[in-house]
Amino acid sequence: MLRTKKAKPAQTTAQQLSALIKSVRQILRKDKGLNGDADRLPLLTWVMFLKFLDDLEIRKEEEAAMDGRDYEPLIEPPYRWRDWAARPDGINGDELLAFLSQDKAPGPDGKRRQGLFAYLRSLADREANGGQRRVISNVFKGVQNRMVSGYLLRDVLNKINQIHFSSSEEVHTLSHLYESMLREMRDAAGDSGEFYTPRPVVRFMVQVTDPRLGETVLDPACGTGGFLVEAFDHLNQQIKGDTKQRELLHQATVYGQEAKPLPYMLAEMNLLLHGLEAPQIAYGNTLAQRLNEIGHSQRVDVILTNPPFGGEEEAGIKANFPPNLQTSETALLFLQYIMRMLRHKDAPIPAHGRLRKAGRAERGGRAAVVVPNGTLFGDGVAALIKEQLLKDFNLHTIVRMPQGVFAPYTDIPANLLFFERAGPTRDIWYYEIPLPEGRKKYSKTAPMQFEEFADCLAWWKKRKEGPQAWKVKASEVAKRGYNLDLKNPSAKQGVEHVPPAELVARMRGNEAEVQKLLGQIEALVAEVEA
Repeated sequence: MLRTKKAKPAQTTAQQLSALIKSVRQILRKDKGLNGDADRLPLLTWVMFLKFLDDLEIRKEEEAAMDGRDYEPLIEPPYRWRDWAARPDGINGDELLAFLSQDKAPGPDGKRRQGLFAYLRSLADREANGGQRRVISNVFKGVQNRMVSGYLLRDVLNKINQIHFSSSEEVHTLSHLYESMLREMRDAAGDSGEFYTPRPVVRFMVQVTDPRLGETVLDPACGTGGFLVEAFDHLNQQIKGDTKQRELLHQATVYGQEAKPLPYMLAEMNLLLHGLEAPQIAYGNTLAQRLNEIGHSQRVDVILTNPPFGGEEEAGIKANFPPNLQTSETALLFLQYIMRMLRHKDAPIPAHGRLRKAGRAERGGRAAVVVPNGTLFGDGVAALIKEQLLKDFNLHTIVRMPQGVFAPYTDIPANLLFFERAGPTRDIWYYEIPLPEGRKKYSKTAPMQFEEFADCLAWWKKRKEGPQAWKVKASEVAKRGYNLDLKNPSAKQGVEHVPPAELVARMRGNEAEVQKLLGQIEALVAEVEA
């Protein structure tokens, strides 16, 4: 029998996609059950996730048919997007809401059966295609439909049905649109204490850490997946047409973990949109594992992460750490976990099916970690952790970030720690990223740009001391009680020297301001006395 290819749907331009997503968000604003982007973005995410899965399934079914193979779908009828969502005149109103959320409800064919979310959550129990089914199941564990109008939801489904995830160009365009929506979501995240890492910082950390094909990469506090996406893109560029390399990258290279349901779902979607076929992201608190139970088989080659700032963990989590190193401060617990998770040189590396043979690590693992200033100068438990860091690892570089990098979430000064399991530390290099000329700090509307790392990138491989870079012996840090908060010795100290004429002008201006304030105070006093 002669097979003919299906006509490909017309490709949606970037402008059309942008307009389509905008119109979807306008529809969502009309629904009384959704409160702001904190509700709208998750709903848009799981709807697009289901459309993406169906397009992926259709592509795999067609490939199997061309090869004469059977294909076992991840999602069965009538739960596929094409069964209940694709028809503009399909299931609608209260029937649609019931089909999504109830344990039992009439489906698109009128037969009473398991509801969509209940079915998707049960996929983890099925053995076949367990990896991808586990991802789907975990994503929908925390999903709720908050829309109260099934008719508005039908309008949303009809709009999203116009996106074709079978086109790599469209997926690429949509990934950029999606990232812009994630940034909006992040703007509202400061209240929850979550500080998302700006893309230029992520890119810099990945470039200088330089993950290589064959290594494993982990973000134990992955949020919406920024580090993992950047690492995946970095590794993907290294593939030279080798199918085995590609499979290894997609199946056994990039790993993450996230404790909160919304960022977890966003990370899964973010990675899928960027081309990672089966994201390996665990759902749950990374710190729930006892530190002394982490062995060679779990350790990784590269860790890239921004652990939560200022968070506090419960007593049960603290108990997973050595008695003398227990603390409620999340950043310090994560630092211990990262140190434990880095692979030793010559340590055994487990095989991964046919993709990777068992072997030995050629070098110790390495990490790039965002930490607040408090971690640098902290004493007590913090000092003990830093002592261990310098004795067992090579803390070769600390990059000091300028004010406002994490605006608008926080103005807490941040630092980037770069270390590897190749201790002890002999010397620590510091590099201070300056603010652009004329700027006092970064802001939401004027954030940091990647180009501002250019001088640091040039310095990285050919290091020498200068106005922005200096070197400190680890023995000196030990004498200071392991205080790593060392200022730039080249920075201006003391009184700022200005020309006499400018100094006089400043003094006259200050005097005028004082006189103005005194006049206001006198007026207030006169009002009170009257």
